[in-house]
Amino acid sequence: MPPLAGRQLQARTVIVGGGFAGLATAASLAERGERDTVLLEAASVGHGASGRNGGFVFGGFSLEPEDLLRQIGAPAARSLYAATREAVALIRARIAAHGIACDAVEGGALWLDWFNSPASRQAMAARQTLLQEQFGVCWQPVGPQQVRQWLQTERYGGALLERDALHFHPLVYARGLAAALHEQGVQVLERSGAMRIEAEPTRPGSSDSRWRVHTACGGSVCAERVLVAGGGYLKRVLPALEGARLPIATYVVATEPLADAQHPIRTPAALYDNRFAFDYYRRTVDDRILWGGRISILQRDSRRIAHLLKRDLLRVFPQLQGVRLTHAWGGLMSYARHQMPQIGQLAPGLWYAQAFGGHGVAPTTLAGEWLAEAMQGTDLPQALQRYGLSSVFGAAGLLAAQARYSWAELRDTLKDERR
Repeated sequence: MPPLAGRQLQARTVIVGGGFAGLATAASLAERGERDTVLLEAASVGHGASGRNGGFVFGGFSLEPEDLLRQIGAPAARSLYAATREAVALIRARIAAHGIACDAVEGGALWLDWFNSPASRQAMAARQTLLQEQFGVCWQPVGPQQVRQWLQTERYGGALLERDALHFHPLVYARGLAAALHEQGVQVLERSGAMRIEAEPTRPGSSDSRWRVHTACGGSVCAERVLVAGGGYLKRVLPALEGARLPIATYVVATEPLADAQHPIRTPAALYDNRFAFDYYRRTVDDRILWGGRISILQRDSRRIAHLLKRDLLRVFPQLQGVRLTHAWGGLMSYARHQMPQIGQLAPGLWYAQAFGGHGVAPTTLAGEWLAEAMQGTDLPQALQRYGLSSVFGAAGLLAAQARYSWAELRDTLKDERR
C-alpha cells in the first residue's frame, strides 16, 4: 500500500498505527457507515507487536481476573471481561466476512500446570472457580494423563481448557483486515510514519479545531479527529503517551515442519503455562511449532533469540534436540504499570489506545469497538478511567520492570526446584 509521499489529504478520521488497535477502530467505524478514514503506518501493516505475537485469541486482559475484580468491583469487571469475549466472536466474524485466510484454528487454549504441586493445583482450581462464579466462564479441568496424551512431555501436571479460544497467523490477519478496509474505501498508507500532530483552528479566532498529522514522508492529513495507536514503536510524537507506557520485548521462534510421527503436540489448542514468564506455543497448520516466551527490556538479535528459546523448547520437549529452527524474531509490546489498556482522549478529537501488551488480540478489537462508539457520541466505559496514563518514570521505570520480571522468574525457578 503506497506511502503518503508529500500529499495533503482531508479526512474525517486519521489513525496513526497499522496494528490491531488502529485496524480494529477503522473496521468498527466502517461497519458503522464511516469510511472517510486515513490510516497511517510507519513501516508496513502489522509490523509491530500485532504481527509478531503468538496469535492467541481469547478473553480477558493482561491484568489477572482476580485483580480486576478487586480493583473495580464485580459488576464492572464482569462487563469488561464479557466484552473481551464478544471481541473474540467479532474476530471470528471478520475472518469469515472478509475471507481472511489467516490459518485460524478452533482448538481452544490450554493453561498448563508447570509446577504440578499441591499449591499450584489449588491455585488453578481457585482460578477455575472464580471464572465460573464471577464471570460465568467455564474452563474445563484436564487431568495429567490427558495432558500427556496431547503433549509428549512429562513437564506438566494437569491443565484448564478454555474452549472459546482460537489461534491464527496474526500478521496475515492484520494484512487481510487492511485489505478489506482498502476495498471499503479506507485509505491505508504504509511507510507514512507520523512525526507531529498539531491542532489547527477551523477559522481565525475560533476555539474549534481540526487536527493535522505530519508524516516523515512529507505529507499530512487534516481531520476532525485523530486516534494514536502506535504502541511501543511510536516515539517523539505525543510525550504524554510515551511517558505512560513501557516498551517490553518478547521473543518467538518457529521450528522446521515436523513429521506427524515425530510431532510432540497432538492437540489443536493454543498452549501456555502458569509461570509469570511463561512459554506460549502452538502447532501450526504446516506442522511447525511456533514457540514464544521471555519478557525483557532488551531487544536481542535473532541468533540470541534462537539460542534462548531453543533451550526453553528443549526443557519441555527434550526429544527435539536435533530439530532446526527456521525463524526467530523479537518485538516490542507496550505495557502500562497497571497492566490494563489505556484508552481515552488527550483533548477533544485527539484519541489514544495503547498498552495492550501480553494479551492484546481481543482487547485491541474491543478497543476499536469502544472508540468507534465514543467517536459517535457514546461514552467509554466508566471503569477505564481507573486505568489512565500513569507515568512509567522513563529509564528508571524500565529498570524497575526488568528487576520485577527477574525476581518473578527467580521465584518461579525456586518453586520449580521444590516440586
